[in-house]
Parts: sequence; C-alpha cells; structure tokens
Amino acid sequence: MAGDHDAGGVKIPAPVRELAERLGGDDAALPAYLYDLDRLAAYVAGIRAAIPSGIEVFYAVKANPDPALLRVVALHADGLEVSSGGELRHAAKAVPGCRLAFGGPGKTTAELASAISAGTFRFHVESPQELYLLSAAAKAAGRVADILLRVNLPADAAPGSALPDEGSGLVMGGRPAPFGMDPDLLDHCAQWLSADRSGHVRLRGLHAHLASGLDADALLGTAAALLGFGREWCARHGVGRPEFNLGGGMAVDYRKPETAFDWARYGRGLALASRPGEILRIEPGRAMTAYCGWYVTRVLEVKRSHGEAFAVVAGGTHHLRTPAAKGHDQPFAVMPVDAWPHAWPRSGVTAEPVTIVGQLCTPKDVLARRVTVARLRAGDLVSFGLAGAYAWNISHHGFLMHPPPGFHYVGTG
Repeated sequence: MAGDHDAGGVKIPAPVRELAERLGGDDAALPAYLYDLDRLAAYVAGIRAAIPSGIEVFYAVKANPDPALLRVVALHADGLEVSSGGELRHAAKAVPGCRLAFGGPGKTTAELASAISAGTFRFHVESPQELYLLSAAAKAAGRVADILLRVNLPADAAPGSALPDEGSGLVMGGRPAPFGMDPDLLDHCAQWLSADRSGHVRLRGLHAHLASGLDADALLGTAAALLGFGREWCARHGVGRPEFNLGGGMAVDYRKPETAFDWARYGRGLALASRPGEILRIEPGRAMTAYCGWYVTRVLEVKRSHGEAFAVVAGGTHHLRTPAAKGHDQPFAVMPVDAWPHAWPRSGVTAEPVTIVGQLCTPKDVLARRVTVARLRAGDLVSFGLAGAYAWNISHHGFLMHPPPGFHYVGTG
C-alpha cells in the first residue's frame, strides 16, 4: 500500500494511517472509526491552556459520548454536560465522580429524579414547568438542586451579526425557538423561587446558547450579550456571585479541515469580559473532539451515471451522518491499495471529480460530492477526517440493517 493522496483537503496522521493500513488487509475490519487519543489529549490540553484558569470548561457529551474519549477529555475539563438521562448514566459510568451539568429541553420527572440521586452538579432549567418538576423531585429526595435558568435572549440583546449565515451553523436563540425562556418567564421563575420557602432549588445564574458554527469574535459577541443582560438581571433578582454558562458553538470548518477555532483569541476575550465575584463557564462539544476521529472504509466499485463518476463505499451515512445532516462534503484522503485480486478490470477514475456514496437505497446517502481526486479505484481505502463529533452517535444505525463499524484507538491519551 502506497502513501495517501490529499484529495479532500485532509491529511492523515502517521499513527492513524498505519492502523488504517493494517485494518485494510481484512475486508471484515472495515468500515471502522479510528480515534487518536493522543491527538485528542494534546488538543484538549491546548484548549484548557488558552482559556483563563478562572473560567470553567465543560465538554458537551452529545458531540461524542465514546467512553474512551470522555475519559481523556475529563482529565483536562472541569466537567461534562449531558442532555438526557441516558447520557447522564453513561457519563457517570464512564467517568465516575466527574461533575455533571444536565441540560436540554423536555426533561422528564424520572430523568430529573435520577439526576438528583446522582448528585448532578448543575441543572439548566428550560421552562417554568421544568422548574416545578425539579423542585418536587428535589423535595421528594430530600436534596438541593443548583440551577441555571436558560434564557433565549431577545433580538435586541442578541445582535444578528453574531449569528451564523444560513447553512454555516445552527441558530438556537435570539428568535422563536424551543430552547430556553423569554425574559418575562425568567422573571416568573425568579419570583416563584423567591416565594418558595422549601429551599430545595438554588438559583445560581443564567445559561444561554444562541448558535453554533461561530468564530471567536462572533462567539465573544454572544458572550457579551449574555453578560450584559445577565449581570443586570441577576443583580435585580438578588443572585450573588452569579454563574454564567456561555454555551458552546465553536466553529469547525469542514471546508478547511486543517484550520481550527481560535482558542487563544477567545480566551483573551473571555479574560477581558470576566469580572471578580462571578463564574463563567463554556461548553464546547464538536470543536473539542472533531479532529481526533476518522471514518475509514473501502471503495466497492466506481461507476458512471449520465457522465458523472460515483464511488460506492462500504458503509455510508448510516455510520457517518454528519455530511448529510450538515449539508457539506466530508473531507477525506485516499489511501491507494495496489493489490487487485480479481480477474475482471478494476474500475476507477483519474484526475476528475467523483461523488462518494454509501450502500443505502436513498440518494441522500452522500459523503462527498464531485470532489476531484488524483486517482480513486475499487479496492482503495478512503479515510474521512473530522469524524470525531456528531458522526456515529447521530447516524440512523438500523436503516437497511448493515453491520455497525468497528472502533479502534491510537495511543492512550
């Protein structure tokens, strides 16, 4: 097997390439996810070094809940943010004793009771009803729940310039949305808590997550919006030493896989924005783990349709849904395999665009569209980068009942 081509703008680290080549010798071993734990550890340590020591970093488990990744991340992060009872149980088992923050809409009574019993560090309350449910569950358990109220900032407090362009990210607030509460509902919750003498719920501050796919300057703009609103609101409602969870939303650019979010610039901005006597917290997810993951598969055949070339690979978007969900081309590199054990001619393309598709019976099963490759043939390997977040865990695994991918790890972290 020769070296790799830089077809989709991504380069394969040597340890990952070596493991992929070994797996490539066994048809049954692919498709597979390869996670570089040493690369992840170095990257997360760099994030932690860029963020001022007084600002807490929680990892959003929804981005990738792989237990090996969680254990590496937890060595450097201040805690994990979960968004369901299942994630909470999973994270607590993978990293015993880790501080957990429980967010997300639609929390059930059973989930809240389980989270209270587990000693959850913070609850991000999405609505008045959720506040009532949490208070009742905490009272029944004889525990105290510490909460942040999630605010959906009004448009005038969430400048449109800070929100991503259409197609480049997700808008979570600053407009009608199922996430968080308008200011009048925040006031209602504060008044209800003030009247509630049971003491089973403690208000610590506010949480906001306006959008994802933002660069450092835009994300600092959303932080300024929350802090400007939140400081006045907390002072008005008597919340001393307030906590402000600024959310995540750090951009990962799948078009430029060798670039990364400017953590140093973001850290400097947070240092300037913070004030004594308050706690700031951030919740990166995708931007923390995306770069450590690879989805490696084999080209089954290359065929033509109406003048265009299509490479059909083992697996597809039921393993790696990210490009279909986000509407982008997943960056990749070709790993040529010289051996061709069959008597019939080997199909392939040279120096032309090719669309890489999977094995599903749907035209949406596309991993990369019309990407020019130096050469791509049946039997070659394709290694998709930036597959360490929102990849396997958001994919529709059961569709067509293909077998799941393998999971392999490089390094120990």
